[in-house]
Amino acid sequence: MSTLVTGIAELVTNDPSHGEGPSGVVPDAAVVVDGGRVAWVGAMRRAPAADVRVDVDGRAVVPGFVDSHTHLVFGGDRAGEFEARMAGRPYDGGGIASTVADTRAAGDDALSVRLHRLVAEARAQGTTTVEVKSGYGLSVADEARSLRLARTVTTETTFLGAHVVPPDHAGRREQYVDLVTGPMLAACVPHARWVDVFCEPASPHAFDADEARTVLNAGAAAGLGLRVHANQLSAGPGALLAVELGAASADHCTYLTAADVDALAGSETTATLLPGVEFSTRSPYPDARRLLDAGVQVALATDCNPGSCFTTSMPFCIALAVREMAMTPAEAVRAATFGGAKALRRSDIGHLGIGALADLAVVDAPSYRHIAYRPGVPLVRTLELPVRPAGAPGSA
Repeated sequence: MSTLVTGIAELVTNDPSHGEGPSGVVPDAAVVVDGGRVAWVGAMRRAPAADVRVDVDGRAVVPGFVDSHTHLVFGGDRAGEFEARMAGRPYDGGGIASTVADTRAAGDDALSVRLHRLVAEARAQGTTTVEVKSGYGLSVADEARSLRLARTVTTETTFLGAHVVPPDHAGRREQYVDLVTGPMLAACVPHARWVDVFCEPASPHAFDADEARTVLNAGAAAGLGLRVHANQLSAGPGALLAVELGAASADHCTYLTAADVDALAGSETTATLLPGVEFSTRSPYPDARRLLDAGVQVALATDCNPGSCFTTSMPFCIALAVREMAMTPAEAVRAATFGGAKALRRSDIGHLGIGALADLAVVDAPSYRHIAYRPGVPLVRTLELPVRPAGAPGSA
């Protein structure tokens, strides 16, 4: 069943062949969706006929947001830690241990209910693709369980057994890395697409360059794609390691040297920026302008987690990127859509070119600029398109 989406005041396609600039903006536009994919894009006056018509009544439409960095499987919360940070306590990743304890103690049903609630919350704000990491189990059974649950909401699942060294392995770092790269990896590979590591020598809880390399090489040998938590707390080795090993994404990138920026600019590794973390930890924001001007592929994501950034709102992160990181509204929206797709090495999402998945988000305003212009206002929603009723001609 084909659907004509009409009445679009401004359509962001992220396909320059369809409209103006890198964002491929089409004014007074329409989109035809057929079989769950974009079949036609253009001016509304030239729109072809379709089986069903959906009128968005003068609103803007953008590609669904691609949130390429989240931690949505966890127990408990850390509101008290947030309150302490607002009073001046610095963030070093140490609070992860309390979430590990709460996650291990939680039942599958409780973890699943929260996971699905958070995904629904994100979708209600225009997010149509989400990556979900493990990392709060940090035992063989709990990491595998976390990924098995995550797989119920997305195919973009990431094994993060190397989040921190858990308290039950304190003083036994080498043995924990052996566990992560051995039995834990073997248990998690069937449920994961990616492997990640918190490479941050500035934190006593995270992993140095040699440990991170060991984890990433083991994950790659097992057939997983690579991601890296890099340069969040210091100008450490994470970004260069990500580039060296061909990781899809180096995430955080708060403290980068000139060599880091040059390496990222000459690579296929996306720099995924997480401004909600800086907002929630009172840390300096990444220099997005420096990265963009150097030609680095930039993505925006939420890093939704119970400790350093408990938000599912990509519109909020877009507003922060514009206000605090000198991105233009067009750059921020593109980073939250096309950039996120690049960070996941996906060509079927993040844009509305012909053949893309029909992931459309409607802005309750005439332009995408209002996403940053009206921060905190729930302007964006995922467009739920009609489907053919069961038993109708041609239905499966």
